[in-house]
Amino acid sequence: MRVVVADDAVLIRSGLVRLLEEFGCEVVAEVGDGDALVEAVAEHRPDVSVVDVRMPPSFTDEGLKAATRARALVPGAPVLILSQYVEVSYADDLLADARGAVGYLLKERVIDVDDFMDSLKRVAGGGTVFDPEVVSQLMVRRRKNDPVATLTPREREVLGLMAEGHSNKAIGKKLFISDGAVEKHIRNIFTKLALSSEDGDHHRRVKAVLAYLRS
Repeated sequence: MRVVVADDAVLIRSGLVRLLEEFGCEVVAEVGDGDALVEAVAEHRPDVSVVDVRMPPSFTDEGLKAATRARALVPGAPVLILSQYVEVSYADDLLADARGAVGYLLKERVIDVDDFMDSLKRVAGGGTVFDPEVVSQLMVRRRKNDPVATLTPREREVLGLMAEGHSNKAIGKKLFISDGAVEKHIRNIFTKLALSSEDGDHHRRVKAVLAYLRS
């Protein structure tokens, strides 16, 4: 994978670069501010960018704003937010184009390098991976007349685990249900959210997760 790393903290950025290179990734650019991130994405068209939320000059949400700008410039450019903070407003903007290829993980909750690399590959491949805490904060503001509201509690559990990037088998293990039961719940979710089979299972899965996160 070709990766852009954006983090203003030099030690963290260098550590990420070294980790990614150890796993066979090519880091095509490492930057420390939002404008440089946008320029790097436009120039290198990476397979995925790893971006911190808080960068110069305001150290508030510059990274998320820049990631949104980068995706507007390079539609669908995969972005994995890796931060200490949950910033809901611009996370909504990242999800707004419904293209997928977006992730949001909290640094202190990434405890397994293999899981992190798996998340990175999922986002690069067009999928979505969100930390449960990010999901819960996005869920606080549910819209009225939302089709997600028609899902059963179990279907919402399944969809929430899909948003966290879990496979069908992993969902079954977490909920103590069979693979067949997971597949049935997912079919029901697709039907209730009016997601056509013409899109293919991968794209329907991404669209279902985005509908859930944006609801």
